[in-house]
Amino acid sequence: MGKPHQSVQALATSLRALPPEFVRPEQEQPGATTFRGPAAPEAPVIDMSEPGCGARMAEAARDWGLFQVVNHGVPAAAVAELQRVGRAFFALPQAEKEQYAMDPASGRIEGYGTKLQRDLDGKKTWNDFFFHVVAPPAMVDHGVWPDSPAGYRAANEEYCGHMMRLTRALFEHLSLGLGLEKGAMAEAFGGDELVFLQKINFYPPCPQPELTLGVAPHTDMSTLTVLVPNEVQGLQVFRDGHWYDAKYIFSNGKYKAVLHRTTVNKDKTRMSWPVFVEPPRELVVGPHPQLVTDESPAKYKAKKYNDYQYCKINKLPM
Repeated sequence: MGKPHQSVQALATSLRALPPEFVRPEQEQPGATTFRGPAAPEAPVIDMSEPGCGARMAEAARDWGLFQVVNHGVPAAAVAELQRVGRAFFALPQAEKEQYAMDPASGRIEGYGTKLQRDLDGKKTWNDFFFHVVAPPAMVDHGVWPDSPAGYRAANEEYCGHMMRLTRALFEHLSLGLGLEKGAMAEAFGGDELVFLQKINFYPPCPQPELTLGVAPHTDMSTLTVLVPNEVQGLQVFRDGHWYDAKYIFSNGKYKAVLHRTTVNKDKTRMSWPVFVEPPRELVVGPHPQLVTDESPAKYKAKKYNDYQYCKINKLPM
């Protein structure tokens, strides 16, 4: 069991003003840096049931690094059940959630945690989370999964099945958009050994949301991220020198790793359920050989995904 810690969720129940360690520098505060003009661009919305959707998907991945998908085949009931058990977990007593606390010092990196730790600038973010591997089976540790609420395991396993199908379809479209065979990206990233991480982000009401962030600006480590939020807006993306609100589902493509962050709300709890799709840790990743030519040399070094993770987490040169 991990060491007990104060969660943002518990902290939020007793605050009237934001503690100084949560106040971002002015150049990062959403109240000062969010684009408020009348002509804010909106991320592409792609109907996956339409012929030719792959070309639009590839264009969006190159131009934006994210897109919204509709008619994706994931049943609304499966999404609703995933969200129900996630909300129920965060409604548990703090002591019960702590039974699943992550403890990196002991090697337990999955489980319940909080972003109360400071970043390099000494600031904290307004966020608790819970995450664990959901595929492949050999990497799944059900001991990390909560026994309560009832139905948690069934909901996550069903949703993961839909994510595996959706991910394969997305990879096929994006492979074709690069001029490759449709199975090229899935194969290059590990095929049946692709790792799926399910995370729940919990952002409780914040007394001064204009001064802080739920998640600081970053690009994801994963090959692809598929995210579904609750009804509370909060995802923002950086584009053309401005931070813009992004609405509903987004997926991070290989083409462009979009810089994004999360804002919080004064009156409502925001939650999101990202699935991070990653290569196996020992797999060597790099530019696809078919995309490297004399005219277009490799822009990135090939290295084991595990080494890439280490460099990114520790902000070391790639």
